[in-house]
Order: sequence, then C-alpha cells, then structure tokens
Amino acid sequence: MTERMTALGFKETDPKTLGFDPFTRIGDQWMLITAGDENGSNTMTASWGGAGIFWGKPAVVALIRKSRYTKGFVDGSDCFTLSFFPADKKQALVFCGSKSGRDFEKDEKAKKAGLTALYVDGTTAYEEAELILVCRKMYSHDMNEDNFIDKSIVESQYSDGDWHTAYVAEITAAYVKR
Repeated sequence: MTERMTALGFKETDPKTLGFDPFTRIGDQWMLITAGDENGSNTMTASWGGAGIFWGKPAVVALIRKSRYTKGFVDGSDCFTLSFFPADKKQALVFCGSKSGRDFEKDEKAKKAGLTALYVDGTTAYEEAELILVCRKMYSHDMNEDNFIDKSIVESQYSDGDWHTAYVAEITAAYVKR
C-alpha cells in the first residue's frame, strides 16, 4: 500500500472478511475494470461478474468483450483492479461505460469522468473508489456458442458475435476506504 493510499484513508483488509455482496456491488452499483500502469491504462464499466473461492483462493470472474479497448490492457498485464464507488460517482461509471479509451489521449478518459488515477501494486485504480480489489489473472476462457447450454443467451447477448472473455483472477489485495 502506498503513502498516497494511506493519506486517502485506505486500509488493506483480508478479502475474505469484506462481506462482499456481488449482487449489489457488481450488479446494482457497478464497478470499473482497470488495467495498465503509469505508462498507460484504461478502464471500463462492468455490471456482470462474480466473486467467490476458486482453487482455494479468494477470486473474481471478470467478463470483457473482445471489442473493448480495456481488454488489450488486461491481456497485456498480470493484474487488473476492480474499483467500487460511492453512489455519488455513478455518473463517472456511466461515462466510462459509454466512452472508449480509443477516443482519448493517454489516460484522459478517466480524467474526463472526474477520476484520479491511483497506482497500486503495479496496476491502476482510482482515488475516488471506496473499495479496490487487486486481481491477478489465473485463468481465461473465450466464450463461444458451442459451450452455451441455454441458447437463448446467445440470441439475446451475442447476436452481434462480440463474445466475452472470462477471466478468473485471485484477489491479491483488498483496500477499503474508511
């Protein structure tokens, strides 16, 4: 944890003691998936994903469509962050979910959303977050039509052929703003 994080009020905590409700945190409040470092990063809003224990480790599943600019940053990094925000930052998440980093100069997308980059554990998160999960990739899988048992999902979510890659990642650090 950096001095800046301490100054902002973050404390490191055991991910297993978070009392993390993925239905509320991910599904209702949304999150930012961010990868990259001081040399360049990108973020995207997500409302799909999961959390639990995988292979005996606290972990998340993050889903990123192949078309998303952030995917290249996640693929090029060992780690990424999931950042969760207070309700008054919802418009920042709306902005980050509706704009591509391809359309901005380096790191300007987050700045235009009113977010301040925070470099932690070799990756990027945001000062305005109330919870940051640092995640180390353990497994990835490109989704495809053949693996869907419920074919209605293919029709409703992938009619354009823009499939997700599912990343299973160990939560290596959790930082909570108190």
